[in-house]
Amino acid sequence: MGNVYITTPCLQDLMKREIPVSWHSYGGWFVGHTIGTGHKNVELRTAQYKASFDDKTCLAIARNLVRAKIQNCRTQARRNWRADEPVETLLEPLKSLADKSQRALDLAQLLGIEGAAAALYFGTFDKLIKKPDDSKQMSFDFNTRNRRPPTDPVNALLSFAYAMLVRTWTMNLSAVGLDPYRGFYHQPRYGRPALALDLMEPFRPIIADSTVLQVINNGEVRPTDFICAAGSVALNEGGRKRFITAFERRLSQEVTHPIFGYKANYRQVFEIQARLFGRYLLGELPEYPNFTTR
Repeated sequence: MGNVYITTPCLQDLMKREIPVSWHSYGGWFVGHTIGTGHKNVELRTAQYKASFDDKTCLAIARNLVRAKIQNCRTQARRNWRADEPVETLLEPLKSLADKSQRALDLAQLLGIEGAAAALYFGTFDKLIKKPDDSKQMSFDFNTRNRRPPTDPVNALLSFAYAMLVRTWTMNLSAVGLDPYRGFYHQPRYGRPALALDLMEPFRPIIADSTVLQVINNGEVRPTDFICAAGSVALNEGGRKRFITAFERRLSQEVTHPIFGYKANYRQVFEIQARLFGRYLLGELPEYPNFTTR
């Protein structure tokens, strides 16, 4: 992260062992990764490319991804709600939009549904954040989602968390033989890990947003852990280390997989989901089973 050097012999040995190195900017934005020769499953990538050019397949995959994301947003809100009014004021319209996503006629309409759900969810995100008992203390306040660059601490944390999630999914997809740059919902663009952005959608609220809320509400990251420059806000070195620790801790948390019924940590869940997606593309599954929690 930042201007860190790794020697050539070290890089070569890591590539021989198939251990990837991920590179990030100082602010945490994912730049790329160094890997060896990569996965050799050309049949899987052929199936991925073929399916990605089929509009019906793209829409079917995207519909289910958006529904799973909205469902997990509902779960995240229900678990962390701190307002006086009932959480159902948010849950009911989100459920309606999740159902509506299954009737979207094209990707553009689906994007509008996802945007409406995001507006509702982030419109009440401040009600998930713990406020200090003393009103004179500095607190985390959130009004709306903004990025590139984030202009307040909460948005800085969200952007950093999403960047780390993209990195994690990119590595998992590469490891199982999929091309992380050829997506179905997020359209391909030079340098954009579209498939990683696709499959991470349901995990944004339960991994990234959850980590952000945890470090704020537990006091692991404080309002003084940020630096402001040229209208943007970013974590300082100490805050970044603590946030990465919390993110890694979240990935190590065990959950019961809703399909297989056994316990696995989220790192393993990502690999399981990537392999399930590959089986779907190869025609071994009728549809990709998205991951949702209760």
